[in-house]
Amino acid sequence: MSGAITVLFFASLADQLQCRSLSLPITSRLTVQQLRDQLIQEKGAAWAALNSERLRCAVNQQIVKLDHVLQSGDEVAFFPPVTGG
Repeated sequence: MSGAITVLFFASLADQLQCRSLSLPITSRLTVQQLRDQLIQEKGAAWAALNSERLRCAVNQQIVKLDHVLQSGDEVAFFPPVTGG
């Protein structure tokens, strides 16, 4: 497998990471959890915000669990829980 995925960050998470989007190569089987771990390892301690249990993740605009396997061309979005009234 080879190709790329797009990773998006929203709301306060994007502000905290000072990043709204990334394009990353994908060359092997990768789960959402492995992607999170890889970003934290590569980007440093400031990106540990991705480890929050409250953080939500969507792939191609569908909420997924951390064991979801990513495919080339996927759009992965990380965002804090939505609140409102």
